[in-house]
Amino acid sequence: MFAVITCIRDYHDWRLVLVAAAVCLIGAMAAMLLLSRAQECDAGRRKLWIGAAAFAFGTGVWATHFIAMLAYDGGMPIGYQLGLTTLSFLLSVVGSWAAILVASESRGRFSRIRGGVLMALGIAAMHLTGMQAIETQAVIVYDPYMTLSAVLAGALLSSAAFHAFFELKGPRRLLASSITFVLAICALHFISMASITLVPDPGKEVPATVLDASLLAAIVVVAATTLILIALAAVFIESHLTDLRGLANASQEGLLILREGRIIDANERFQGLSGWKLADLAGKAPLAVLSAQGTGQNRPSETLLNTRNGREIAVEVTASRIVYRGHNCEVLAVRDLTERRQAEEMIEHLAHHDVLTDLPNRSLFDTRIRQALQMAERKNSAVALFYLDLDRFKAVNDIFGHAEGDRILRKVASILRRVADESDTVARLGGDEFAIIQPAGQQPAAAQKLAADILGEFAAEMDTARDPTAVGVSLGIALYPADGAAAEELCNNADTALYRVKHDGRGKVCFFDAEMDKTARNRRQIESELRHAIIRNQIHVSYQPIRDALSGEIGGYEALMRWNRPGHGLTEPDIFIPIAEESGSIVQLGEWVLQQACREAVRWPLPLMIAVNLSPVQFMLPNLCERIEAILAETGLAPSRLELEITEAALIRDRDRVMTTLLRLHKLGVHIVMDDFGTGFSSLSNLRSFPFDKIKVDRSFTGVLEHDAAARSIVRAIIGLGHSLGMPVVTEGVETEMQRRIVVEEGCAQVQGLLLGKPDIEPSIKLAAHENVLTAQIETGVSSLRGAHGAGE
Repeated sequence: MFAVITCIRDYHDWRLVLVAAAVCLIGAMAAMLLLSRAQECDAGRRKLWIGAAAFAFGTGVWATHFIAMLAYDGGMPIGYQLGLTTLSFLLSVVGSWAAILVASESRGRFSRIRGGVLMALGIAAMHLTGMQAIETQAVIVYDPYMTLSAVLAGALLSSAAFHAFFELKGPRRLLASSITFVLAICALHFISMASITLVPDPGKEVPATVLDASLLAAIVVVAATTLILIALAAVFIESHLTDLRGLANASQEGLLILREGRIIDANERFQGLSGWKLADLAGKAPLAVLSAQGTGQNRPSETLLNTRNGREIAVEVTASRIVYRGHNCEVLAVRDLTERRQAEEMIEHLAHHDVLTDLPNRSLFDTRIRQALQMAERKNSAVALFYLDLDRFKAVNDIFGHAEGDRILRKVASILRRVADESDTVARLGGDEFAIIQPAGQQPAAAQKLAADILGEFAAEMDTARDPTAVGVSLGIALYPADGAAAEELCNNADTALYRVKHDGRGKVCFFDAEMDKTARNRRQIESELRHAIIRNQIHVSYQPIRDALSGEIGGYEALMRWNRPGHGLTEPDIFIPIAEESGSIVQLGEWVLQQACREAVRWPLPLMIAVNLSPVQFMLPNLCERIEAILAETGLAPSRLELEITEAALIRDRDRVMTTLLRLHKLGVHIVMDDFGTGFSSLSNLRSFPFDKIKVDRSFTGVLEHDAAARSIVRAIIGLGHSLGMPVVTEGVETEMQRRIVVEEGCAQVQGLLLGKPDIEPSIKLAAHENVLTAQIETGVSSLRGAHGAGE
């Protein structure tokens, strides 16, 4: 050891020694990088990469040797034979190739030792050949023991370097094997240099064709440059591979690389998704972590990923083939379906549930009711179907706003969930309509109990006396199979029962029965037909004259709506008007009648009054005044010729708003008539609050005048009240001469009824004829006067 240190210290330029060591390290690292690449390739490409590694290593060893020789100072000029110098380069490359090939390709526990021995022998052969290439006037004398020690040291260190390369992973593999190879090369070279002695021989001739030191230095520079370029190329390849790995890691899909059906690599996404590290996966079949590997090339299939913590994740696997690290490999692209499944489940949930209350919607309700009936049919059991409607909800929603209405609906949903059993289905069908399917329990007892629970819970949670936003509930119930064998029939019958509750009085429970069905069907049939009656030309207007009680002259007409219902003939207004008001179709019908009456009155030759009834429902329209004003402008009828007849029922619903509307109409010039006076509430206060233009005595009093003294007293009082308030009074329903005589005696101004004229579709024709008669009489009178005047003259 001291001889080696003395040799380096006394006979070498330490600066060039450091250069030689650096070149040796570059060559070793380049060779190890290339050898790493060779280990990842298949057999065909592996030999090419081993050859490149051998060339880099051999060049590095050769360059290290001759740089160190340039650093050696033996005390005399030294030259080098070209042939032996070239041979030393070939021996270095071939020896490196043989050693790397044996160490990486051979099987067995001693393959790395054999590779290390071959590497030492190759370096020694290169070294000795390079020494033999020296031309100087001296004889080189070798110490055989130190030379053998140099080869042994090189063999041991090379074997250790191969062992480090094949056993270690990552950066430690490259660094440890490269440094150990540098130690092996330097140890062999400098121990050998310490074993030689130059014995001067002045008589020895030096050939003229030898390479001098400067030329050798140039050759070494070229070799070192080539070596550096090889190293840079190796670094570039490694960087490129690293970039590709970074790209793979950036993928949102997990990637598994399979070679011969075994996992050899996995990106970070897959490791993060599964929880497994690459060390856990390497060498295993993909079925160790996947329930199924895939159905085919580029055809995605769904399977389960078994994670490290025992969970199973739904994934989509797509298989494809690529060339990876020189091998034909299979790539499994694994995509996490958790978010997609959650999104699909959310979409599925939203498609079958109400967004506001999260209750099943109508679509899911239809499915559940059919399933419940099928199950009941198999088990020969009963099913109860509840239809629920909230009382006062529309008023709460209009007064307090939609946000408060939404809160009420959510609260109702919470109440229904609380009282219903787990087997029951509570659904929101739309608006304030709910339904409950009760598939279990003895019926009708179970339905009665649930209905009582619902009403009791509403009574506790929705106290209208304390909470102005509280609502009530009405329930209609139909039972399977008694009330219907099919889902549609059962739903219709539950709705019919609910309809009966709402019609007879809200806040109650009603079970369906057949008689109810008949009545409800008839009402609904009328509702349905009324919606299309105008379009189908089934509605017409008749005009009943209003005559002066004394003279009998026509003072105006009342427009009366008539419905020629197909299959039923002329339907009485008392039948269809209440239904029209309840369904809301009276708004459309009333406006149409007003248009027709105004249009007809304009055609009359005499400026008579036209009276039109307004329903209390029409007063709920916020733009009623605007609509009446628009109709007057459209038809050209003077407002002073229009009488609007209202009942006291219109004043009960929203007295202040109705009074405001009446004042606006009165200011417009329209006459307001109190119709059916004496049959409503607070008649006197209504007359005091608003200055009506006329009072009409209801026909219910007129019909019993002849034999009911009380009715005659009421009529007398109404007529007297009208006189005292300065309002003309009209008596309706006069059908006999006795009735006419009685009301005339009581001082009634106008009368109306079948005795005085039946309703006529076109009164304008009779009015025109009446006008012609009057004109003829006037002309006759004028002619007579002219004749008398002429005779006198």
